[in-house]
Amino acid sequence: MSSLLHAVVEAGIFSSDPVRTAAIIGGGAAVVSGVIGVFTVIRGQSFAGHALADISSAGGSLSFLLGINPLAGFLGLALLAAAGIEFIGIRRARERDLITGIILGAGLGLSALFLYFDVITHSTTGAAVSVMFGSMFTIPPSIIPLALIIGFGALFMVALLYRPLLLCSLDSELALVSGIRVRLIGLLHLLILALAVALSAMTVGAVLSTALLIGPAAIALRLVKRPGQALILAASIGLITTWGGIFLAYDSFYWTPGHGWPVSFFIVSLIFVLYIVTGWIQWLREAGSCSQVL
Repeated sequence: MSSLLHAVVEAGIFSSDPVRTAAIIGGGAAVVSGVIGVFTVIRGQSFAGHALADISSAGGSLSFLLGINPLAGFLGLALLAAAGIEFIGIRRARERDLITGIILGAGLGLSALFLYFDVITHSTTGAAVSVMFGSMFTIPPSIIPLALIIGFGALFMVALLYRPLLLCSLDSELALVSGIRVRLIGLLHLLILALAVALSAMTVGAVLSTALLIGPAAIALRLVKRPGQALILAASIGLITTWGGIFLAYDSFYWTPGHGWPVSFFIVSLIFVLYIVTGWIQWLREAGSCSQVL
């Protein structure tokens, strides 16, 4: 058994500190993103999740410029953007996507400015790649405590708000009649979403973090109908694809010696393949149901 494991897994992967750090932070981000992603997909706010991820890149860029914890930078801008999206568009819900798009453009503009200053002041030419596309094997272990606190905090908030959040996601009018403060729940959802986005942006990058947020949730909702089951399945899919991507990226150093492939590429690719496969399974189910009716 041991020889078979060593034949499949490259030597040193389990003793590598960068791999362990990536597995802890990436795994936590995947679980949180999968859980909150289910509510995000049900609420039809995938664009908001994408916008928050891109806006958080301004915080990541600023953290490189100021020399502070990058996760704090991602988180700070994501939280500010979440509050802005909710409060600016609170009177006219139909304009929410418009407001989101405007804030998204402003965030990307700030990212470009901060990354420009990063280059001319600190010569950090790799900052743009790290912020936008992630660099999991270069994440310092010192970020682990903050990442775990954010992850557990987000999951605790979801558990605390589960019933009202689910009802607001499925039928906001019924939730309002039931006495639930729909606007407050909407704001809290965006704030939790910001926590998930900050974690995923730290791992797979701001541009690709939407895949980790929306992909596993969309796959889970294709396979199961009950929200509770979808939460568990989405978190599991996110965790498996993230750890699988880390393993493949580490292994890729031996495919092209000295030039490993990006972790984010493998994670997004695995999610995409699973989404295509589950779409095919769903089509077969629907075809089988139609044939039975006929």
